[in-house]
Amino acid sequence: MTDLTTRTLTGAELEPWLGDVARLRIDVFRGFPYLYDGSLDYERQYLQTYIDSDSATCVLALDGGQVVGAATGLAMRDAESEFRQPLIDAGLIVDKVFYCAESVLLPGYRGRGLYRHFFGEREAQARRLGLSQCVFCAVDRPDDHPLKPDNYQSLDPIWRRYGYQPLTGVKARFPWRDICQAEETEKTLSFYCKVL
Repeated sequence: MTDLTTRTLTGAELEPWLGDVARLRIDVFRGFPYLYDGSLDYERQYLQTYIDSDSATCVLALDGGQVVGAATGLAMRDAESEFRQPLIDAGLIVDKVFYCAESVLLPGYRGRGLYRHFFGEREAQARRLGLSQCVFCAVDRPDDHPLKPDNYQSLDPIWRRYGYQPLTGVKARFPWRDICQAEETEKTLSFYCKVL
């Protein structure tokens, strides 16, 4: 039996939870398809953006006070240029876009409706900000990637069910070090978009 709750934070309310969310991101993103070999120092620096932005939100999933899931988002105008510029190049009006940055959830808590809740809370924040579109990115990995688990299932059908559609040809590029690599390499990520 679990004591599972959710909590939606904005801006500086994330600060006391920053270490927990950083560790969770490292843990979950080590899995396929991200294969991210992260560090707490980088994660704390990255998450500071959400503390400093008045448009940001973070939705926590808590089991008895322990962070088991988190989803972040902020107005695209406050996001890193690597994610803004591809949308500008594609003709989107960035000032109308909310960026659903990440959703991370420990495997044992999946399938309980938390993922849908994560999207719903971030879409609600977008509406509060007067924004009319939500976007997020998903890393592109080849089907024959050697670290792809046999039981891996793409989340594409779920994203489409939530109303998100691929933005054909719109790609972001962002570097990180894979768990199987000594150096950072640039990754390609595809955008999905929903009109609110």
